[in-house]
Amino acid sequence: MLKTPAAFNPLLTPRDDVDPLTFLFHGGRVLLRLSDLALPEKEAMVAFEQHRVHPLGEWNGRYCQVAWTDSEAVPHPDYGWHGLRALFGVLDDEFVGLAGRACQLAEWARTHRYCGACATPMELGKGDRSFKCAACGHTAYPRISPAMMVLIRKGDAVLLAMHTQSPYKRHTALAGFLEAGESVEEAIHREVHEEVGLRVHNIRYFGSQSWPFPHSLMLAFTADYLDGEIRVDQAEIAEARWFGPDDEWPERPVSVSIAAELVNAHRPPGK
Repeated sequence: MLKTPAAFNPLLTPRDDVDPLTFLFHGGRVLLRLSDLALPEKEAMVAFEQHRVHPLGEWNGRYCQVAWTDSEAVPHPDYGWHGLRALFGVLDDEFVGLAGRACQLAEWARTHRYCGACATPMELGKGDRSFKCAACGHTAYPRISPAMMVLIRKGDAVLLAMHTQSPYKRHTALAGFLEAGESVEEAIHREVHEEVGLRVHNIRYFGSQSWPFPHSLMLAFTADYLDGEIRVDQAEIAEARWFGPDDEWPERPVSVSIAAELVNAHRPPGK
C-alpha cells in the first residue's frame, strides 16, 4: 500500500545540498530516467527559479526536494515524464508514496503563486508549510481533501460497487468526498443513501491513506446494513451488489490502495 517511508523525515527549511534527490513535476507527472526509472541526476537538471523549488525532507540520509516546471520539454534525452499510476507495481510502494507526497506539494506551489483573495504574489510562510499574502494576510496551506470509503456488511456478504468515474473499472467499496460542515459519519450515511439507496449503522474505523489524485485523504470504514434495497445512482455507480462466500468474486482492486486492504480483509479464503 502507498505510504510515506518509515525512513523519511519531512523538512520545512531548504538545505544547501550538493547532491539532492529532486522530484520534478510537470502536469502531475514526475521526471524519471528511462533506463531504470530513477530520479534525475544533478547534471540532468535545469536551473529553476527559487520559488519553484521546495524542501521535501530527508530519506535514507539523502536530502529531497520538489520542483515543478511549465515546460513539457525534458532537460535530458535519457529522461521522460511518468504518471504516478503507471508506476503502481513497477516501483517500490514507498518510493511511489513519497513521489505522491511530492506531487501534492508541487501542485500546491504551482497553484498558489498568487493570492486567491487579492491576486498579490504569494510569499512562503515561516515556521510552517504555507504561502502568505503580504497585502491582505490570506494564508494557503497544502490542500487536503478528505474522502470516506465504506464497506457495507450484511451477514457474511459485503456490498461492492463499480464507480462510473473509476479509472480501473473494478468492484470496490463505496467512496465519496466529504462536504463542507460534514463529519465523516454523516458523509457515510449520505453517500450510501445517495449511491445505493441503503441505510447503515455500526460504523467502525478501518484505516487511512494519503491518495495523490489529486490531493485526497482516504478514510476507510466498515458499516453494517440496516435496511433498504439496492437502488444505484447511475451517474455515480455502474453496478452494485452483494458478494458472499458462495459467489464468484470480482477481480481484486489495485493493491496499492487502502481499498484493496479493506476489501481483502473481508474477502473469503480462496476468493
